Amino acid sequence: QLQLVESGGGLVQPGGSLRLSCVGSGLGFNSQAIGWFRQVPGKDREKISCITSGGVSAGYADSVKGRFSAFRDVSKSTVYLQMTSLKPEDTAVYSCAAATSCWASTYNDWGQGTQVTVSS
Repeated sequence: QLQLVESGGGLVQPGGSLRLSCVGSGLGFNSQAIGWFRQVPGKDREKISCITSGGVSAGYADSVKGRFSAFRDVSKSTVYLQMTSLKPEDTAVYSCAAATSCWASTYNDWGQGTQVTVSS
């Protein structure tokens, strides 16, 4: 079983940037696809990106396209989510999760999440 730990969240002003990290431990992290999700209380969880084990992006949600980008550093067993031009509606708890494929129906291992708040 993989363990995933997110970090990098915080309070940022509209228009600002943040970089989230998802550090994986356990055998096989670098062979897994890693998805980024976000959730606001009372709303459904939204999948915003996924990056394959080979470091190729599988695309982004329309709500973040052109502003967010995901990439991974296999030497550090870390996947990053670079977020720019942040908007108040990006406020959410952001989580990473692992799956065998970006197109898998189930993500098996989840991090605890990190809060991102966009506010002036």
